[in-house]
Amino acid sequence: MDVKSVLRQFNLRPKKSLGQNFLVDEHALSQIVRAADIMTEDVVLEIGPGLGSLTCHLCDAARHVITVEIDRTLLPPLRSVLADRSNVTLIEGDILRLDPTVLLSHYLTNELPNYKVVANIPYYITSAIIRHLLEADIKPQSIVLTIQLEVAQRIIAQPDDMNLLAVSVQFYGVPRIVHRIPAGAFYPAPDVDSAVLRIDLPEQPRVNVKDVDMFFKVAKAGFGQKRKQLHNSLAAGLPLKHEQIMQALNETGIDPKRRAETLTLEEWGRLTGVVDQLIRDQSIGDQGLGNTFE
Repeated sequence: MDVKSVLRQFNLRPKKSLGQNFLVDEHALSQIVRAADIMTEDVVLEIGPGLGSLTCHLCDAARHVITVEIDRTLLPPLRSVLADRSNVTLIEGDILRLDPTVLLSHYLTNELPNYKVVANIPYYITSAIIRHLLEADIKPQSIVLTIQLEVAQRIIAQPDDMNLLAVSVQFYGVPRIVHRIPAGAFYPAPDVDSAVLRIDLPEQPRVNVKDVDMFFKVAKAGFGQKRKQLHNSLAAGLPLKHEQIMQALNETGIDPKRRAETLTLEEWGRLTGVVDQLIRDQSIGDQGLGNTFE
């Protein structure tokens, strides 16, 4: 497929605002399909198909491909490129506003209940898309992302070098960099290299917490002020007094002077449990006071 010719044919230019760098290297496209372990019986959800270069490879490997594109100007060339493919469904829309269960239920069976995700997405919505997919009634078996190498390295970070994106992704699955893709494999070539990141997803999140929303609130508060020690950043970002934050950290055996990037997933989970209970107790106490003065 000649991406430049397709762009000229439809009078299109890559949009910098959407981070459009189209992957044109055939070897890299094949690597992505192999990284996703696509089998002939698989259903694949592709997010951000661009001009359909990878979509064609996915159609060759999978039983059916459902591809979601947010840029409506790419729909005419996509339909043209995929015209001779009978095992693809093209959907215009924002994946965050679409229900994966609705998209996929028609194509899955009791014998083959799982699907795989292949996505080329901006890094800033990576965790939002993963959470959206994982909280749907029908969950993917694995996710393969093509993203900037630096972002992929951030996602696979370990304690002492953790970040909010890493915690958000690793809460749900185990990420690993499978391939590195040089900038020259794209048109137009970006300023940095990219990576193929695979996230294997267990049936349940890797951290056992009662309230997933609270887990993310606690982690976001912890990373909210990077230069500060954990007790200060948590106090600034959570509806608890400083002494309550100290209590939560002491109960979980976490040194208040540590910084967020040093905590393990398990420590975030334990901390979430204690913080959640403190907030609930505080809410009950506030309600009691309200009743007293009525």
